[in-house]
Amino acid sequence: MDPEELGEYLHRQIPLSAAMQVEVRSATAQSVVLTAPLEPNINHKSTVFGGSASALAILAAWSLVHLRLVEEGLPSEVVIQSNQMDYGRPMQGPFTASSMLADEAAWAAFVKTLARKRRARIEVHSVLTCGDTETGRLTGRFVAFLRDGA
Repeated sequence: MDPEELGEYLHRQIPLSAAMQVEVRSATAQSVVLTAPLEPNINHKSTVFGGSASALAILAAWSLVHLRLVEEGLPSEVVIQSNQMDYGRPMQGPFTASSMLADEAAWAAFVKTLARKRRARIEVHSVLTCGDTETGRLTGRFVAFLRDGA
C-alpha cells in the first residue's frame, strides 16, 4: 500500500483524518509518517489542540499495524486498546507523527498469535514533531482481530 492509497483509506474509513487534513508523508513496514496543518487543528491558544496531536499519533501507529497486516496477507480489524500520550511542547505550526514498533522482534510472535488465536496485541510508538523539535510521544497497545474467512 503506497502513501496515496493509505491516505485515501484513512480519509474514507476514519473521517476525522480528512477533517484534520492528514497527509501520508511515507508508509513503509518500518514507519508510517503522517502530517497535518495547524489551521483545522488549532486551539484557543493558537497551538495544536491536544486531541488532534493525540489523534495524529494514534493514526500513525494504527496505520503501521494496518499496513503491515495488509502486507502479510492477514485481513484484520485493528483497534487501539490503550495508550499513554506525553505532551512535551506546544506546537505552533504543521505537525508530524512518526510511528514504529516498540519492539521489532515482537512482530513475528504477534503474527503467529494472530494466526493461531485470531487476535493478538502489539505495542507501537509514535513521536510527534513540529519543525525539527520533538513535541510529544505516544505508546499504544493495538489489538488485531483476524477477519472471518482469513
